[in-house]
Amino acid sequence: MNKSLSRLFVILCLFLLVISGCGFTDSKVNKREKVLNLSLDNDIPDLNQVLTTDGISFSILNNVMEGLFRLDENNEPQPAMAEKVDISDDKLTYTFHLRDDIKWSNGEPVTANDFKYSWLRAMHPDTSGAYADILYNYIEGGEEYFEGKVDESKVAIEVKDEKTLEVTLKAPSPFFLGLTAFATYFPLNETFINEVGEDKFALTADAILYNGPFVLTEYDQAEGVTLEKNPEYWDKDNVDVDKVTLKVIKEKSTALNLYESGELDRVYLSSADVDTYRDSDEFGTETEFISWFLQFNFLEKPFDNVNIRKAFQLAYDPEQLTKTVLNNGSEPAYGLVAAGVHGNDEKTFRELSGDIVQPDYDKAKEFLEKGLEEIGELPKIELLTADDTVAKDTATFLQSEFKKNLNVDVDITTKPYSGRIETMRESDYVMGISRWGADYNDPMDILSLWDGDPLSGLRGNYFNEKYKRLIDDASNESDEEKRLKMLIEAEHIMLEDDGTLGPLYFEGKAYLQKPHVKNLIIHPYGASLELKFVKIE
Repeated sequence: MNKSLSRLFVILCLFLLVISGCGFTDSKVNKREKVLNLSLDNDIPDLNQVLTTDGISFSILNNVMEGLFRLDENNEPQPAMAEKVDISDDKLTYTFHLRDDIKWSNGEPVTANDFKYSWLRAMHPDTSGAYADILYNYIEGGEEYFEGKVDESKVAIEVKDEKTLEVTLKAPSPFFLGLTAFATYFPLNETFINEVGEDKFALTADAILYNGPFVLTEYDQAEGVTLEKNPEYWDKDNVDVDKVTLKVIKEKSTALNLYESGELDRVYLSSADVDTYRDSDEFGTETEFISWFLQFNFLEKPFDNVNIRKAFQLAYDPEQLTKTVLNNGSEPAYGLVAAGVHGNDEKTFRELSGDIVQPDYDKAKEFLEKGLEEIGELPKIELLTADDTVAKDTATFLQSEFKKNLNVDVDITTKPYSGRIETMRESDYVMGISRWGADYNDPMDILSLWDGDPLSGLRGNYFNEKYKRLIDDASNESDEEKRLKMLIEAEHIMLEDDGTLGPLYFEGKAYLQKPHVKNLIIHPYGASLELKFVKIE
């Protein structure tokens, strides 16, 4: 080889090395992974979609699973697993037509049978959870099936073929499409559950079959989860993020430090930090249909007495709590149904129902004196709360208010989030700080929880026959104006007459978010966290 050819050969080799090093040889290998790092403020109670009841679990499930419809960027239900739906003229029969290209994460097709199996499982008396009523309250024959009075053939869920699902409702429910975007309405693969085993389903990342934008690759209840883009998802081309980490970080100060060091892309601020960051370009606020309240246990002394309940109900100021303790955009609550929840075409439900419980320290003392005349002296009182920053700060505020305004000493008991829920379910508490995030945009969503049939520890074991009758009648009332009046009356009975709980606040949050993160959606109802539409710039 002559010198000229030899020199040309060397130059060509160097050129090939350079362009391969710049990433031109294989764009897939050298593509930069888009990662989003977020936090959870508490542990993850349960990812079994039939049994779980908490907002953290719902938010995770919302991003690894998908229903017939999905909430969009404007919080409106849009076709998802279903390509379209036909609704009968009487608004009772919904015929869903599934997409052709929908698959489970193992490559098997998602079918209409997967939805029927899941819905029946969520209503069956042997497998159902606390959310069974979000199905049987609306689906014809569902309640009788839940009660064991009829078999599944009497439930109005019909599989026309693998791609067509027909469901008939008891009464017109204008929010039903939004319900199909909720976790309890997600499909399940019966074959997979049988292979994994009933006792192991949803306990680990590989014990769940996914059909949403992401799949779980790591799952630890106490530590958090890792999500990766689902290659089998029908709309994967519109999912921008490759990987999401959601770490359990209970202390807001710890989360803020991680945000400042670049290890988190979004963080919620404690009240003490809001003013410091309020002028930052990365600062923002959000609101959700989440009601926080002080739940009294009717089966435990002294809260089996209505006057004692009313004394504690009136002995604190929600406005002082939101302004001086929370300082994050939360609104003081004087009723149970959250601000913003639909009422009629002109006003929200909260505007129509009004302020029901307002602080009155003199009346609180009068109720306490009357209650003590009836029960004698007060037993030891403990306030149960979760162990995150906001819940603990709220408990400390209430402890101070009860001492100042009633001269009553209250001890605080803290448990992990899932432990707090389980303790309340088992009725092993006197009073506790609790919350409810709306699953759909209607006051029935939260008011129906206190119907008392069966008694629920989470709802203070409250039962009032008139209240239950109003809720039942409203569930079957097609006249919207009459239905609304029933729900307003029901809220006044449970709060004003029975002192069932003490409204605290409607949740608002202040946060910081890195500028490269775009279109991260927080829905005000249903599962709040929406990752499908996130863009990383």
